[in-house]
Parts: sequence; C-alpha cells; structure tokens
Amino acid sequence: MTALNGLRVIEIGTLIAAPFAARMMAEFGAEVIKIESLGQGDPLRKWRKLHEGTSLWWYLQSRNKKSIALNLKSAFGIDIVKQLVESADVLIENLRPGALEKLGLGWDVLHALNPKLTLVRISGYGQSGPYRDRPGFGAIGEAMGGIRYTTGTPGIPPARVGVSLGDSLASMHAVIGALMSVLRVKTGQGDGQVVDVSLAESVFNLMESLVPEYDMLGHVRERSGGALPGIAPSNTYPTADNGYVVIAGNSDPIYKRLMTTIGRPDLANDPALEHNDGRAAQCELLDEAITQWSSKLPIDAVLEALEKAEVPAGRIYSVADIVADPHYQARDMILNAELPGGVTVKMPGIVPKLSDTPGRVNWQGPSLGQHTQSILGDLGLPDEMIKRLKDEGVVQ
Repeated sequence: MTALNGLRVIEIGTLIAAPFAARMMAEFGAEVIKIESLGQGDPLRKWRKLHEGTSLWWYLQSRNKKSIALNLKSAFGIDIVKQLVESADVLIENLRPGALEKLGLGWDVLHALNPKLTLVRISGYGQSGPYRDRPGFGAIGEAMGGIRYTTGTPGIPPARVGVSLGDSLASMHAVIGALMSVLRVKTGQGDGQVVDVSLAESVFNLMESLVPEYDMLGHVRERSGGALPGIAPSNTYPTADNGYVVIAGNSDPIYKRLMTTIGRPDLANDPALEHNDGRAAQCELLDEAITQWSSKLPIDAVLEALEKAEVPAGRIYSVADIVADPHYQARDMILNAELPGGVTVKMPGIVPKLSDTPGRVNWQGPSLGQHTQSILGDLGLPDEMIKRLKDEGVVQ
C-alpha cells in the first residue's frame, strides 16, 4: 500500500512546475494521467542530455505516470478530458492564466462536472493581480521572489543557484496545497477548491525575515557569498588540497568547540564572543581565524577534526560525490533504472521516507501516448473507435 493509493491526478502541464508536482504524487501511489499534445508531447522530452533522442530528465520527471496524447483543439479531445475529470481527485496545470478557460475547461465547468475535484493552477504570478497575464518562468519567479538578489558574491551580478529552483518550489507548494484540499474533501469538510500557486510567491515564501527587517530597520539583505549574514561563524572555507568545506559553528557551545579545535582558546573564551550578536559583529575576525587553520590541512583532515569535535561541517558535493557517497546509497537515494533498450542508468531516489507507505518507482517516463489505448478503453471506448480517433488525429 502506498500513501496516495486510489488518488487519481490529471496533469495538463509541460516542462517543470506542474509535471514535478505530479511526479511526486505518482511516486507515492497516485494514478497520474499526463495529457500531452500530439506529435512531440511535452517539450521536456527534448531538454538537456538525451538518450536515443529522449531526455534523461524526462525519464525521471515522468516516472510512474501514464501518457495519453490528445488534440485539445478538437471537441472530442476536450470531451475525453471531461470524462477523465469526472473520476479524478486532482487536476494540476501550469498553462498561462485563462488558457484553461479558452479550452472550455474553466473552474465553473470542472466543478460542475465533479464537485470534489481540486484544481491546482501554477503560473508565474498567480491567477489574479496586475501581472496575471505576463508569461512567467522559474527564473523570473526567482528574480521577483527575492532569491536572485541575495544569491552570489558581493560586487558582481546576482547568480543563478544552478537548478530550476523557482519551478521546483512552486511544485512543492502545489503538492502541499493539493493534499490540503484533498484532505478536506476526503474528511467530508467540503467540496474541492482551486489551489492558486505563483512561482514568484513560492520563492518569496522562503525568504525568511527580509520583509520585517526592511520595514522596521530599513535593512536590505545583500549578496554574501558563502556566509550566513548576521550568524557567525558560518561560511565556506578553503582547504590545503584546493577543496572547500562548509562549517557552521554558530551555536554558543558549538562555537567554543570549534575555536578549541582550531587552536584558538582565546577566541573560545572571549566574553565578547560568547553569544551570536557579539560574534556577528566580528565575523571577519572569526572567518580569518578559521581560514588560517583550514587552509593548512587537506579536506579529509578538516572534516575528521570537526566531526570529532561535533561541529557541523561538510564538503561541497558535486554530483560525482553524491553518487559515490555511502550515506546516499544506504538511504536508497541512488536507484538503478532501466531505460528502453535495456540500458541501466542511475536516478535519484524518493523523498520523503515514509515508514509504512513508502514511495516507489514502478516505471520510468513513458513514451508519448503509451497509455492512450488503455485509458480510452477504461472510459468505455471500443477499439474500433479508438483506431478511428487516431486516424483522424484526435488521439495518438
């Protein structure tokens, strides 16, 4: 038994935000039916690194999903969506605001078809407000949400974090909102509702105390490289073998153990540095002391000493480090997947870990329209009609 067993999710989405949200639900047992356009399907199928013409990302992003290819410009294609909605718990989409309505699938129509349906809508700026109709991608959400401004090194342009963070954060908020709504329905507290998720707001939700700090103190948090502004010592420090280690010695007892370990009892016992406010005022002094120590030792020696002293520290992992790490392996965070043709490739495992109803991978991302026949058959369409619909370009 899986956590979301019996839950039916319809996905009308492309690329990252809606598909990632649906993927997480599929990994925990929801039946996810992904509706794709005829011909090429989701553009993610051709994004980044390919294996025999199909993106490796696609196989990960769409695992456990069923693919049905429909012509949503046809009346029959829309009718098929409506039939699927009648038995669904969630419909998740990331079209431009208003696009679902143009297809004849607005909330009024969907709610009338199935009052228990939850409609999850992911867009750049949300379904209301003056920016509603602007095109929105994850990168723009990161910029407007505040995280781009605070990411990078002082004095140079803001940096990207290296992954599509805005999309992924929106996906996670979408799953949270969907499950809140479904729980309300399943416990008899009400009908389904619209979950309105904005990429920009999903990023903004992570921005800690930026607003009150600005409002009360006029403080604008700036880029700080590897440091944690206002909390010390916490930074990225070099090692003798050209490595880098993150050290977080910012609680009072950990700070003392750290200073003792690096041979600075004077700093460990300085009353002015006993608490964080005093340390934050002298963070450059502390960073210099730690750098003098770490830069003389190889990274393994640094980590060994800090682990012995119970000081939180870690190397900055590349993907090669992650794949080779025994802890990742012991936690089933690196899985072997089989691609078409029998090729085996490593894929990320499933998060979070549930003790009684864990998630699992049943299959990798499907081929375009792989489940069209079976899904339409479940709706009661005879094989002859399905063949005719394929010939007419309604389904694939």
